[in-house]
Amino acid sequence: MVNLVALQMTSTPDVDENLAAVSKAMSESDIAPNSLVVLPECFACFGGKDKGQLSIAEAKGQGPIQAHLSALAIRYQCYIVSGTFPVKTANPDQFSAACMLFGPDGALLADYRKIHMFDVSVNDATGSYKESRFTKAGSEVVTVNTPIGNIGLAVCYDIRFPGLFTAMADIDVLVLPAAFTQKTGEAHWHALLKARAIEKQCFVIAAGQVGVHANGRETYGHSVVLSPWGETVAERAAGKGVLKASVDIAERETIKQNMPVAEHNRFRSHFV
Repeated sequence: MVNLVALQMTSTPDVDENLAAVSKAMSESDIAPNSLVVLPECFACFGGKDKGQLSIAEAKGQGPIQAHLSALAIRYQCYIVSGTFPVKTANPDQFSAACMLFGPDGALLADYRKIHMFDVSVNDATGSYKESRFTKAGSEVVTVNTPIGNIGLAVCYDIRFPGLFTAMADIDVLVLPAAFTQKTGEAHWHALLKARAIEKQCFVIAAGQVGVHANGRETYGHSVVLSPWGETVAERAAGKGVLKASVDIAERETIKQNMPVAEHNRFRSHFV
């Protein structure tokens, strides 16, 4: 059995406040060894101006955000997915939205950079989003094989692009940190996550931002764990808090044997 844990947060523009919130949530949640703990997108700084992320961007392998997460992984002997936080790029005017996986020994196991930029118009209080203005898009598909299973990493808007998940090949758990808007979440969140779970025949754990943030942006929450059959294993609809579920990765094998979708697929990605 694998313990999946999602932290649903209402992050603020204050990094120290958000790091303290993660520490508190984990200390109160009886995190079992070898759990997979997932933080939401922009967990360390959210609700300010996008450009403000540049001021807290860290170099890979350095900085208080990475040090804090590594220390928590060691303390609880668990795997931690960092949601996203800003990491420096060669361009001083842009950062990458890094989604890193830390192992129980505190080591960095994987580093995914969000590929798809949220440059859209939404009928909400914010109206227009232009993520690419200050965020450099990633280009690499990232999966990592661990003792608890093969994990695929994606972030928020990525969920709308099924080619990314085809390129991941076989994975046991899809991890999706997010900060879905209230409007788009109401319309598409559950449908997209269930589609990915069903087509990949894998478990999905999605950790979301929730509520109204300092800049007026409203996020949807509804952190969820889904089964490879697309069933809801556990969900936290509203409010800050921790979602926990224990799943049997071996459940995938029966589903894959009965319905060998990957073998039947005639339109495989060139990445596979």
